[in-house]
Amino acid sequence: MKNWKYKHYKWQNYEVFWIALHSETREKLVLYKCLYKTPKLTEEFWEEPFFVRPYNMFNEEIEFEGKKVKRFKFIW
Repeated sequence: MKNWKYKHYKWQNYEVFWIALHSETREKLVLYKCLYKTPKLTEEFWEEPFFVRPYNMFNEEIEFEGKKVKRFKFIW
């Protein structure tokens, strides 16, 4: 399985593991985790929790500081 690194528009790095398929809606979802410490989430979940986000939202452009930017930018 190949993993990809992305930078969030607010400058944190994330690792994408897979594109998943929602079993009921057939919506594509991105499975990823952050590459930084998340103490508040660790209290509730575990060390290095995984996240999912709709594929279209993960890849969309948003407005940030008056400019159009990708929500997550591929870095390698």
